[in-house]
Amino acid sequence: MGFSGELVFGRSDQSLLGAPIFDGIDQSRDTAHAGWPRAGGWQTLQFHGDVIKNPATTLQALVEWTGAPACVASVYDSDVAIVMGLGSDVELWEACLNLEKATGLWAEVPDDVDDMSEWVSTPAFAAAVDRKRAELDAHVPGDAQAALDWARSAGSGHSVTAASIQEVLRSGEVFVEELFDALLDRLGFPEAVDPESRR
Repeated sequence: MGFSGELVFGRSDQSLLGAPIFDGIDQSRDTAHAGWPRAGGWQTLQFHGDVIKNPATTLQALVEWTGAPACVASVYDSDVAIVMGLGSDVELWEACLNLEKATGLWAEVPDDVDDMSEWVSTPAFAAAVDRKRAELDAHVPGDAQAALDWARSAGSGHSVTAASIQEVLRSGEVFVEELFDALLDRLGFPEAVDPESRR
């Protein structure tokens, strides 16, 4: 089983876990973990399962608390993620990660399909996947530009092109969490550093 839950990225000179929106989370139950930090106070938190009930509400509250842009990636079994980003002066944007896996998972299934194992081997399934791929891919240019505008509002990504962000959005990894890190790297945020290496 892969990871399912939320990855939360934001900036603060305090621990992001101290944000009031996370007050109700029982951290003693091993539900929240801090990832490798990035310079400038940028942090990534990993919340397992359905700890975060409403990612959009969490994102809004985090931006208000930190006064900085933030994003939340909702991850499904390490296969696919939907990333939402927001800033105080940037509108909400969304993007899909691991687009190729998403096309197979989200292809429209006719109501009369009883056996999925048979359905996935049919030409009709292949056609449904092609339609979903085209639908998702059509959003990539706009999503990439919105993500880049968001990163620039945070002081990053000024030498980055939207085309390079499109490459990440169209790429694939076994674990979508790695694509989330790759997206942040490509958007120009400081590299994540293993805190153990500083000792």
